[in-house]
Amino acid sequence: MFLTISTTGAPERPATDLGHLLHKHPDRAQTFSTSYGTAHVLYPEASAERCTAALLLEVDAVALVRRGKGKGRGGAPDAALAQYVNDRPYAASSLLAVALSSVFSSAMKGSCRARPELPACPLPLRIEVPALPARGGADVVRALFEPLGWTVGAEPVALDTEFPEWGDSRYVSLVLEGEQRLADALRHLYVLLPVLDDAKHYWVSSDEVDKLLRAGEGWLPDHPEQKLITSRYLSRRWSLTRQAMERLELVRLAETDDSAVEEIDNAVDERTDSEEKPVPLAVLRRDAVVAALRDAGATRVLDLGCGQGQLVQALLKDTRFTEIVGMDVSMRALTVAARRLKLDRMGERQAERVRLVQGSLTYTDKRLKGYDAAVLSEVVEHLDLPRLPALEYAVFGSARPRTVIVTTPNVEYNVRWETLPAGHVRHGDHRFEWTREEFRTWAGTVAERHGYGVEFAPVGPDDPEVGPPTQMAVFTVTTENTSTVDAKEEKAA
Repeated sequence: MFLTISTTGAPERPATDLGHLLHKHPDRAQTFSTSYGTAHVLYPEASAERCTAALLLEVDAVALVRRGKGKGRGGAPDAALAQYVNDRPYAASSLLAVALSSVFSSAMKGSCRARPELPACPLPLRIEVPALPARGGADVVRALFEPLGWTVGAEPVALDTEFPEWGDSRYVSLVLEGEQRLADALRHLYVLLPVLDDAKHYWVSSDEVDKLLRAGEGWLPDHPEQKLITSRYLSRRWSLTRQAMERLELVRLAETDDSAVEEIDNAVDERTDSEEKPVPLAVLRRDAVVAALRDAGATRVLDLGCGQGQLVQALLKDTRFTEIVGMDVSMRALTVAARRLKLDRMGERQAERVRLVQGSLTYTDKRLKGYDAAVLSEVVEHLDLPRLPALEYAVFGSARPRTVIVTTPNVEYNVRWETLPAGHVRHGDHRFEWTREEFRTWAGTVAERHGYGVEFAPVGPDDPEVGPPTQMAVFTVTTENTSTVDAKEEKAA
């Protein structure tokens, strides 16, 4: 069995940092004993520009039979000859997954004592597995890896190149490329290699559920093929699969429940049981946006940067909104949104009202033209300030809906969050947070430039000193400027 992990370097980060992450020096070839053979780690190339680490696993077929007692999937005994004549020494499987977790255990945990900052940094990775059993073919390979952010190459291997009419084998040559943390990449492989093979070389017991949840932390609860992954990983043992699915569902609900989506927004002071719990800010914000859309008379609405689909779900409950489009740059977020909305089980009439699309708000997109309203709820603060003009033109200049609603945090209110350290923004991905004056200045400039009027409204308790936790601007196309813009567009055409 053979697997390679490659990365390229950058001026501030040489590619040989891969050696630090894997805890294996690029200048040495190392050997490790495993229960079923010998694992070798070597570096075919190691320079500042490009570095490749290779894992070669030599399987002892006799040891495999003796230790595994010839058990295939679910522990069923194989035929006597098949115990010794099989693909185990050559094709990636649970044997390779176990070797990965053993040889690269520190890397899989995201630990690096020498360079503690490295494990958190995504790397441009390329992973190659020349021979991978794939029950279900290349389509299943893509269905498992693409939602995790990988660009997938899965070329079927012919049964015999001299006889192409025989068709393809159940093996593929796999290439994965993408910006990933190394620890995440190794955990993806650890789980999905045996899932694709759909067979394990050892008896699956209850402790495999814990292994699955540890390796799947952060990605498996929201994976669209969660059920397939869980069932195959646990060798289709129904009791274990059900246990794992229940635990994953609890994790998913904890991550996506409206009362826990935004830690800061929804934080509440400790109260006695007799005190009424406040309405989460996320809910107040959603209600304010829906009310503004109703007041604008909008029926066809764009939710730009829709995330996990909470606003889309709220809009679907009101029949006045006849067409709702959710757009996000993240396929993972769109996958979670589809699950939240139960698109696969939605009735035909309801399904005709909603659509989820992938796209970037910093590029013009013809799909966004012709709508009554667009919503940018807690979106602008996730962009670098130099990218805001591109978003501004894409939404206000190109798409140009009648109404645009923008909500963003009010940084002045942050002093009221007892759980938020001084000087910190509310979310790690926020590039900035505006004061009320800064937001009004930006909104006024955008409105004047593109022919909109703008009104402002508080969302949440309006503190007399620091204002509301969320500030909202409602932009409306003015008749005078609309005709001017239309005339310019007609002349240009």
